[in-house]
Amino acid sequence: MTPVFQHGDLRLYLLLLLDEAPRHGYDLIQALTDRTGGTYTPSAGTIYPRLAKLEEEGLVTKTVDGRKTIYEITEAGRAEVASRRDDLDNIESGLADSVRLIADGVRSSVQDAMRSLNADLAAAARSMRETAPKVAHQDARSEAREQLHRADAALTNFRARVRTDLRTQVARGGTIDAEAVTAFIDAMDDAARTLTASLRRRDR
Repeated sequence: MTPVFQHGDLRLYLLLLLDEAPRHGYDLIQALTDRTGGTYTPSAGTIYPRLAKLEEEGLVTKTVDGRKTIYEITEAGRAEVASRRDDLDNIESGLADSVRLIADGVRSSVQDAMRSLNADLAAAARSMRETAPKVAHQDARSEAREQLHRADAALTNFRARVRTDLRTQVARGGTIDAEAVTAFIDAMDDAARTLTASLRRRDR
C-alpha cells in the first residue's frame, strides 16, 4: 500500500523535515523514502516546485553550497509547523500504518512460502517411504539419483517463487521486514536439519 499525501500534506511534511535540519533536495527525497518505509519516493519534479512555493511564502530560504542548494526553514515556517502539530501527527500515523501493512504482507508471504516448502518436503518423504518396497530390486544408486533430482526440482521451484515475490516487493517500492527474513532463514535451517536427520535414520 503506497501512502498518498492529501492536498497540502506533502508541503507540510516538507516543512517538518526542514524543521529537523537544513536539507538539500535529494536529502528530502531520501528522507521521505525512509520515513515511509520505501512505500513512497517522490520525484524531483514533485519536490522542487513545492520548495519554491514554500520559499515564495517566506517559510523556507535556500543557499547554494557548491553544487547543492540547501533549504532551511524560517521562523515563519517553524510557527506553521508548531500550529499544525495535530495535522502532522495524523500524517505520520497514516504513514506508520502503511509501513506496518507492507511488513505484514511480506511476513505473510514468507510464511506461506515456508508452509509450501514444508508440505513439499513432507510429500517427498512420504513418497520415498511408499515407493521403497516397489523399487527394492532397483539399483540403490539409481534410486538415490532420482530422489536427488526430485529434491533439486522442488528447491529450484521454491527458490524461484520466493525470489520473484521478494524482487516484486522491492520493484514496487515496498520494504522487506528484517524479522520476516530472519524467520524465513530459521525455517529453512529447520527444514534442512529435518531432512538431514531423516536421511541419517534411513542409512542406519
